[in-house]
Amino acid sequence: MNRQILLATAARTLRQLSRDHRTVAMILFLPSFLLTILYYMYRDNPLLFQSIATIMLGILPFVVMFLITSIAMLRERTSGTLERLMASPLNKLDLLFGYGVAFGLAAAGQALVTITVVYWAFDVRPTAGVFLVVVIALVNAALGVALGLFTSAFARTEFQAVQFMPLVAMPQILLCGLFVPRDQMAVVLQGISDALPLTYGVEALQEIASATPSYTTIWSNAGLVAAVSALSLALAAATLRRRTP
Repeated sequence: MNRQILLATAARTLRQLSRDHRTVAMILFLPSFLLTILYYMYRDNPLLFQSIATIMLGILPFVVMFLITSIAMLRERTSGTLERLMASPLNKLDLLFGYGVAFGLAAAGQALVTITVVYWAFDVRPTAGVFLVVVIALVNAALGVALGLFTSAFARTEFQAVQFMPLVAMPQILLCGLFVPRDQMAVVLQGISDALPLTYGVEALQEIASATPSYTTIWSNAGLVAAVSALSLALAAATLRRRTP
């Protein structure tokens, strides 16, 4: 990889993103809005809200970044921009990691806004501290970015890209332990859950919110999700091919 080309790609992506004010607003404020709804749903049970809100701080960045990244990359493919970039000295990994850096910065802004809202407005205070929540939120957002870039290769239209949400993201949300503890699931579902990366991001957040958090578990789970994100970016690079000679 070439660092200058990678940073130039990230800067170009951020400039494009900044011109789309509605998308920027959705990235920064949509998770806070959804958590506000959850707060009023569970305001009579603050302990339950704190547990759910901590987990959602990892799930919402994953979902939002997956959706936005997959559509943004699909636009690059269908508009011909990707084809022109592939004709330049740009390396595939420069392109994808440039996207990863740009949307990672967007995810960082989202995480800071969301965690500030739940910390100061809703008094959510994870046992292991806010810093680790930010780290896991960023790692989960990176996973959403990587999977979004990878799955965009299999869509031909934005409508098809959106349909990957229930196929790729929803099973991970349903089986990560948010709705039913994983040890109470059927053996088959536990096996599927073990193979899904978001499970480990959510386990890390549950550990952060527990009375006696295990920092070894938190960091090992974060490392695993980061490794899957890097692998997904490498697979996404394999899908980038010029369509014209």
